[in-house]
Amino acid sequence: MQLGEIALATDLNVSTCHHILLTLMNRGYAAQNERGRAYFLGAKILELSSNRARQFSLAELAMPELRELNAATGENVHLAVIQGNDLVALARLDSSKVVQVNMEAINLSNAAHATAIGKSILAWLPENEIERIVDQKGLAQFTSSTITEFEALNESLRLVRRFGFAIDREEFLPGVVSIGTALRDYSGTVLGSVSCTLPASRADDENVENVKQAVLACVAELSGKFGRPEGDSP
Repeated sequence: MQLGEIALATDLNVSTCHHILLTLMNRGYAAQNERGRAYFLGAKILELSSNRARQFSLAELAMPELRELNAATGENVHLAVIQGNDLVALARLDSSKVVQVNMEAINLSNAAHATAIGKSILAWLPENEIERIVDQKGLAQFTSSTITEFEALNESLRLVRRFGFAIDREEFLPGVVSIGTALRDYSGTVLGSVSCTLPASRADDENVENVKQAVLACVAELSGKFGRPEGDSP
């Protein structure tokens, strides 16, 4: 579209519209045809839409295994990714049990440090990426058990890498326990993470171990879809 057409469509004056377009061009979201001077979408838009398509594809591909995990444990199941600095749930399956955790209205965006599903991803990111996310999102305290110091978070993430799974015991929500692990592809790149969430009243040692094994088995099966050999450590 030409500058005048864009200004008319957006109800902006031409000068303001031109300034905004220059900013979008500098950041890769728009480009300009040198001959006709018309503007079009830049490569950054294609990159964003491609990333979003991959995430939809991830949720779609993972759904059969997520449903199996949900049926096997009877607990809430989540698939999540980090978008930018935010922890975002791509899929949620509710518990089939009478007493369950209602996660429908819960916002995870700034809770990567306080949740099993978030720590599962953070543990495998480069240290500068972890620092960037923490700088942007902070370490909000949700309960008395929440990790709020960067050194303590680093130690927690070290244990996630060592044991291959993350657990939060009432770090994000009072009375709620979660177990999660990272979903990785053939190169080791973290695609997201999967977790089960249950009331603390059901989180005795035996049940936590059973849920943990179910989560690990689910992710091992899922990872095979992305070329990661079976039996590889999380």
